Amino acid sequence: MGFLDRITQGLRKTRDALLGSVASVLQPGRKLSDEDFDALEAALLRADVGPAATDRLLQGVRDRLADPAWKGDACDALSAEVESILRVAPGPAEPPPGGNGSARPHVVLVIGVNGTGKTTSIAKLARRHREAGESVLLVAADTFRAAAADQLEVWAERAGADIVSGAPNADPASVAFDGMTRARSRSYDRVIIDTAGRLHVKSNLMEELKKIRRVVEKAVPGAPHETLLVLDATTGQNGLSQARVFHAALGVTGIVLTKLDGTAKGGIVLAIADALHLPIRWVGVGEAMEDLLAFEPAGFARALVSAPQGERA
Repeated sequence: MGFLDRITQGLRKTRDALLGSVASVLQPGRKLSDEDFDALEAALLRADVGPAATDRLLQGVRDRLADPAWKGDACDALSAEVESILRVAPGPAEPPPGGNGSARPHVVLVIGVNGTGKTTSIAKLARRHREAGESVLLVAADTFRAAAADQLEVWAERAGADIVSGAPNADPASVAFDGMTRARSRSYDRVIIDTAGRLHVKSNLMEELKKIRRVVEKAVPGAPHETLLVLDATTGQNGLSQARVFHAALGVTGIVLTKLDGTAKGGIVLAIADALHLPIRWVGVGEAMEDLLAFEPAGFARALVSAPQGERA
């Protein structure tokens, strides 16, 4: 099953919430009135697209429909605008390690608040890389949460990855350094660093993350090559607040959006991309190991806006 089919299933709640109230507005051939645009605005805001991104989307739809060269309908225009917002950065979600001048090991620092699905997302990423034939090392730098390293070790075994962990309450930066040392000595393709979930409003915990980053930078020049922020899609606009703080402190390079299948407010993807110009790298649409999908803006836009075949009259 391809990305479009999987993301269409995962976005069902959001899509139903959006199209359920504006199905008539997005019918083929319909000329949109001011009242139609008002209804569309309300639907986008309910889906947590956010005021700024909603305004941009609606203006883009107006401009396209007013352009004599535009051959599509309102649904096509909205889909095109959604895709344009999501295309904030080029490049694949998983660059090849070693080849074409890219770094080995390729180091990913994974951050986020408690309960977002950070550890399971790391396991799913590790599995993808192992299935691609790459060597993977997980670094358990969450030393404060009870049994965190044990949990990651279980996931590492399932994914076929190796792991470096420290004693309970050990300095997380020290564990990260040990991980980098092992990664370099054994020439791993990928290193994924788990960190303790922390509230973005706690400055002391954010400083600890900065320390981990500094240690990684010194141990492996150019690392971390990606800093992924894991966000829970069900938190809505609070996810945008989290992203702002983490990005300001650590220079986030991509977003992992989990639990997308469990919310009617998946429009937060658009709010984040529009406000922070951060690419969505991965989306979680279920609990199984294969339920972490590399993000595709065009497929997401189509799944969000276009009704499945046979539903559009």
